[in-house]
Amino acid sequence: MRARQADTEGFIEHDGVKIHFEVYGEGGPTILLLPTWTLVHKRIWKMQLPYLARHFRVVTYDGPGNGRSDRPATPPAYGQAAQVAYALAVLDATGTDKAVVVALSRAVNWALELAAEHPARVHGTVAIGASIALTPPGQARAASGGLDDPPAPDLPPSAVPRLGTDPASHWRKYNRRYWHTRHDDFAWFFMGQCFSEPHSTKAVEDGVGWALETTGAVLDVESQADRPDRDALESWCARLTSPMLVLHGSADQVVPLARSEALAELTGGDLVVIDGGGHIPIARDPVRVNLLVRGFADRFRPAAPTRQVWSRWQSRPQRVLYLSSPIGLGHARRDLAIATQLRELRPGVQIDWLTQHPVTQMLADAGERVHPASRFLVNESAHVESESGEHDLHCFEALRRMDEILLANFMVFHDLLAQERYDLVVGDEAWDVDHFLHENPELKRSAYAWLTDFVGFLPMPVGGEREALVAADYNAEMIGHIARYPRLRDRSIFVGDPDDVVDERFGPDLPRIRDWTSEHYDFAGYVTGAVTGTGTGAVTGAGSAASDADSRAAARAVLRASLGYRDDERVCVVTVGGSGVGGHLLRLVAAAFPEAARKVPGLRMILVAGPRIDPASVPAPAGLEVRPYVPSLDQHLAACDLAVVQGGLTTCMELTAAGRPFIYVPLRNHFEQQFHVTHRLRRHGAGRRMDYDTLTPDMLAAAIAEEIDRPVTYRPVSGDGAARAAALLAELF
Repeated sequence: MRARQADTEGFIEHDGVKIHFEVYGEGGPTILLLPTWTLVHKRIWKMQLPYLARHFRVVTYDGPGNGRSDRPATPPAYGQAAQVAYALAVLDATGTDKAVVVALSRAVNWALELAAEHPARVHGTVAIGASIALTPPGQARAASGGLDDPPAPDLPPSAVPRLGTDPASHWRKYNRRYWHTRHDDFAWFFMGQCFSEPHSTKAVEDGVGWALETTGAVLDVESQADRPDRDALESWCARLTSPMLVLHGSADQVVPLARSEALAELTGGDLVVIDGGGHIPIARDPVRVNLLVRGFADRFRPAAPTRQVWSRWQSRPQRVLYLSSPIGLGHARRDLAIATQLRELRPGVQIDWLTQHPVTQMLADAGERVHPASRFLVNESAHVESESGEHDLHCFEALRRMDEILLANFMVFHDLLAQERYDLVVGDEAWDVDHFLHENPELKRSAYAWLTDFVGFLPMPVGGEREALVAADYNAEMIGHIARYPRLRDRSIFVGDPDDVVDERFGPDLPRIRDWTSEHYDFAGYVTGAVTGTGTGAVTGAGSAASDADSRAAARAVLRASLGYRDDERVCVVTVGGSGVGGHLLRLVAAAFPEAARKVPGLRMILVAGPRIDPASVPAPAGLEVRPYVPSLDQHLAACDLAVVQGGLTTCMELTAAGRPFIYVPLRNHFEQQFHVTHRLRRHGAGRRMDYDTLTPDMLAAAIAEEIDRPVTYRPVSGDGAARAAALLAELF
């Protein structure tokens, strides 16, 4: 799922070559994102498009040889004149009189000619990692310490300069013969050189995927196209009349920094060096690039009067911006409980929520204020659903493939915090904010607290060695973030107890997860909702076991009556969370209902489809109730005789706290449900786990009959988790 779809799209044709373009957003000025080397297509700009399109009109297109454009077999179609002609034709086709031109690597050649020869069409130019022939090879190598230019395509491997002192250097793969015979291996090699920054596994994988959409034969033809020489480039630089912004990574292993230094000197442009950055900062440092491009493009926006209000310190109420993950509704239930306690500790505090559907629906039902900026967020639940299969969600991979969505949502957060002041930001598994704040710590503007109920990405066995390595790399990056900026999180709160943390390693040669978490987190205990946290199953005070049991039974009887459940009914509630991933389990339970009803006299089964599943999509046998979204679901769970659930932590722990028997069926390949949740439930002695792969309607019906009358003796769940979490947050004001 993309973070943003194009508003319009189409094709232009030049000299028989069709070029595909897309237009995003509206309002001026227009930003033209040029294609770069044929190895990749316009998706290389995926981290820029959503943000820039919220503020400008953005046009982008696939160059010849990749994406949805043609793959011509003649070198002139890839030459300098043709590339400039494609850009002009796209501007004409999209009704763009003048644009801010943004160019990466080889496209800087085309951008320079465009700005010099067609100044009426260009407001200004942003040049990133300029792959241009502006410096003598010896000077460039001396200045950068790296390889000046990739070797000529026809050089034999023995004649190819090697990168650094590594005798196994792979730059010899940069030749036509290798492209034809081992295009896939060349793509892995070249993308590895482009992304010299640590922890770049996802960026490399993206680049390889795009590279495999073209062929070595196309690269061969493209390599024979003409390129501008030094004299032409210097002439364009001398005649440039529009502003220039130049960006370059100091650790670029593909193009030396000296190229961009020369470009900035010859054009009088501003130079921004990304210290430690590689060749493609638009992917590895997208926040910084986005803000630089926006700042540059803002120069060409018509000035308009503004009105600002600045409040003196005593006129400022205490304000909290609460970020609640929309992937399942469990986060919202616990966050509401914490917010209620926080208001008791800090009377008058104003809490704004920045979140997405379906959490916005729950918050609206609770009378909370959802910040208007929430409408700009890309829906993460929809992405998760797009990644799911039959009771299957490879959530680690889904999170990795959500990178452009997370970046788009972080930029919404950034813009909001740049305009409004908050005393505290609370992020309940707000992966976007936590990651990109650590990557850009200078953007922190308030106290910041992080909440989570699990720590550590654990690889699924089906992913093999690759997933084990990638998961460990993600964990290592997070550990490195915390080690470098230990105070960026003013408080890290684990929703649970130390023993609820899995006793596994983050990866080979990395710390044990429980030890590391105990060192870096405060523990709030489990945060239950209003019903389970104060009544049926939670530990609420001293007293004999018999009196506690009587008290819980009496409270549950009152709750059942208030919900309309009769004493002679045996109620089974089935719920699969707030996403749309659980439809298959609902249908399986529905198929099991007739046999379960035969085995359990007086069985009343209620299937809760939730906010993202159409109840009509679940075939219901006679007697089975299928309901849409239920705002007070925690009350029904506390009142039921049995629950069948998917395996999300919040629902399972609410049932545990309420002392209710339940069956849980974790999603396949969902590492959190398979490992973290299962570990915690085993510790509490709660629930009966069943695996979807072997589950049949008859097996499920038998399990329902066995579990509905089973006495439970779970480990007690403290009822003060919300109050403890709120107290930890209140200290940050």
